[in-house]
Amino acid sequence: MPRITKVYTRTGDDGMTGLGGGQRVPKESLRVSVYGTVDELNSAIGVALAAGLVPQLETALKRIQNELFHLGSDLCILEEDKQKFAVPQIEARHVDALEALMDELSPIVGPLENFILPGGSGGAAQLHMARTICRRAEREAVALSRHEPVGAFVVRYLNRLSDALFVMARFENHQRGVADVTWDSRA
Repeated sequence: MPRITKVYTRTGDDGMTGLGGGQRVPKESLRVSVYGTVDELNSAIGVALAAGLVPQLETALKRIQNELFHLGSDLCILEEDKQKFAVPQIEARHVDALEALMDELSPIVGPLENFILPGGSGGAAQLHMARTICRRAEREAVALSRHEPVGAFVVRYLNRLSDALFVMARFENHQRGVADVTWDSRA
């Protein structure tokens, strides 16, 4: 576990930042953008949790927040350095857990009969916001993977997580007795 005694280092004042393996890269590099977006996603989930969600979602999302730190670790260490450093990574079991969560919640909320708009209860709206940030992280991770290797389960995890956040938003509305906001295609 890292021990942080001083938050500021002044090492980023030149527009560069350090990866977990010690390499210096521009702060606007795609790799830094991806794990920055993952951090933004984690913060959005924190906001949803602070707004107050049903207990079943709170438990799942606290686990997911921890997994997002695994994902950040996975992304800030280059693939060739992962043998040198014992870093947490996203694994198949993390993807499987998201699928199991959706399999548990989906029968409760029922099938979609129309496209829905982000909204409903406050917590559901926050989860929809987190879902859109997750989709951006996924797009950025895919773009990064076209230029350099990323962890085997990074993109898959983000893809499942965005779906899970959608289902969780619907579940939050359902448990609160708030209807999903449906798209009016004739409006």
